[in-house]
Amino acid sequence: MPTFQATDGVEISYRSWDGDPGLPLVLLHHGFIANGHTNWVQPGVVDALTAAGRRVVAVDARGHGESGKPHDPAFYGESRMAQDVITLLDLLGEPAVDLAGYSMGAIVALLSATRDTRIRRLVVGGVGAGVVELGGLDTRVIGGDALRQALTAEDPATITDPRAVGFRTFIDAVGGDRVALAAQAASVHAEPIPLDAITVPSLVLAGRSDPLATRPELLAKAIPGARLALIPGDHLGAVRRPEFITELVTFFSAR
Repeated sequence: MPTFQATDGVEISYRSWDGDPGLPLVLLHHGFIANGHTNWVQPGVVDALTAAGRRVVAVDARGHGESGKPHDPAFYGESRMAQDVITLLDLLGEPAVDLAGYSMGAIVALLSATRDTRIRRLVVGGVGAGVVELGGLDTRVIGGDALRQALTAEDPATITDPRAVGFRTFIDAVGGDRVALAAQAASVHAEPIPLDAITVPSLVLAGRSDPLATRPELLAKAIPGARLALIPGDHLGAVRRPEFITELVTFFSAR
């Protein structure tokens, strides 16, 4: 996998797929614990985009996948990840890109869209009112302390929060670096995002049973002109639904 060095020295990995050079690149940013492969390749999103002729890049965020995994929380947070996106855009030299993010990646995508004019169209999934009310992922569903305890527990049987158990199970299944992920959990974005500064066509995708994406209409209303699409599924399942893929590909196909 190709890599680049972030502005603070962390090595960031990404995957790329060829397509029609006359169409804007699609850049995909995954959610917490996942990586470009598990979030976008396995569910069939990349295959659907390339079948539509699109060039695609899927990044592995710092602390995830094949990217560098420092253990200091100072190296984490969605704001730093947004800077990594901008650094990657500089490297790729693309004049315009379509950007999609899921869960943690949705926060990264929203921050990127407030900072960089090269983003042509924006899709955010797996988030809802928490973005507007808390400035990031909805930590009312699972608090940072409970999540960090679940990530650092030596014995998973000692974890009492059922939602934290699910995150720990996911980490162990993908072989994630629990210390690095705990560092990200300690650094989640929790400041107002200037959503009204996003002027590009935007789509909010939310699973109807996703506890981390409740009241997504509040987020869609906060982004000027954004459209909301509700699809079946919970937080882990919605991104794997064919409806999610269809909505994303169709939205990015618009000229």
